[in-house]
Amino acid sequence: MQESQANEPLDAFELALKQKAKVMQECQEQKGRKSCFNCEAFFDCETRIEYVNSCYNSMSKGNTGSDGGFDF
Repeated sequence: MQESQANEPLDAFELALKQKAKVMQECQEQKGRKSCFNCEAFFDCETRIEYVNSCYNSMSKGNTGSDGGFDF
């Protein structure tokens, strides 16, 4: 996750990413895990899916596809 400049406020996408990361880390702590990889719900976990989507939104600032969004 790329940090904003020191005096630059976080945008809505970065704030959402921080919030989703916190929720995911809390889930990992509750389950006694350091990552999601060994979790039985890895592929179907709504918390993880929301975090991944938030990562993409943070990188693309909400733009998708050919409208100038993040592209691999």
